[in-house]
Amino acid sequence: MKLTKGGGLYVASTLLLGVSAVNTGNNLLFLIVAAMLAFMATTGVLGWLNIRGLALSVHLPDEVYAGTDTFLSVTLHNSKRYLPSFLVRVAVAGGSTSFLMVDRKRPQSGSLLLSFPVRGPLQLPDASASSPFPVNFFIRATSLPVHQECTVFPAPRPLPVPAPGGKPDAGEAAAVAAAGYDGELAKISDYRGGEPLKLIHWRLSAKHEVFKVKELTAAAAEPLLLDLDQIPGRDLEQRLSFCTFLVNRLVRGGRPVGLKLGERVITPGSTRSHRLRLLTELANYGKS
Repeated sequence: MKLTKGGGLYVASTLLLGVSAVNTGNNLLFLIVAAMLAFMATTGVLGWLNIRGLALSVHLPDEVYAGTDTFLSVTLHNSKRYLPSFLVRVAVAGGSTSFLMVDRKRPQSGSLLLSFPVRGPLQLPDASASSPFPVNFFIRATSLPVHQECTVFPAPRPLPVPAPGGKPDAGEAAAVAAAGYDGELAKISDYRGGEPLKLIHWRLSAKHEVFKVKELTAAAAEPLLLDLDQIPGRDLEQRLSFCTFLVNRLVRGGRPVGLKLGERVITPGSTRSHRLRLLTELANYGKS
């Protein structure tokens, strides 16, 4: 509980009037002091009840990067049977958000903008809920447990992306959906001349006045194994940041990517779950 400036003035005034009532024996002053004490007690009980029965649930996104602002979603629950909660401020890991009213059995949601400076496993600390309700004389607070864990990935730093031949290109990943002659069917289009005869769709062409050809995607880019020891950088953290950037850029471009971390090798893949697994391995590297 924290005493506000207004609350300090109120307490000081009550004490001053109480001393004056004792010294003078004035019944009117006794009545005023009694009323002020009753008001203080009533607001204290209401303030205490206001922050009782609260629970907090926290949701972190799948991808959290060190040193990058991340939106964290919080939901405040009020489990009291009758009373709503007013003017509640929730603080988590240095960020805070406010709720004007949280009605019983009607959770309210908000968001925080947080930044985590260090990569690796993260256990969010307990949150605190505080409120100046009802008259801002005291700010009462309570601790709310937060059962939320996540992995903070290394901060990505741009680095030229290796092309299929092994040399860095201009920063663009290989496009799987580029036009080619040996991939999957992408669409049917008019014959423009120069396409191989094997791509002509004879059955569909017979129904139209022009030839129709099948447009195929290019074959998927060859898998790439990123060796952390071979990534340029002045130290381990910078190499991890460069490697994080490469993993994101290449896998999102459709290229299968694997990792070599010391003696450990993770086979290439191109799915989102595989990308998150690679980022988790980079985040935990050297932490144990």
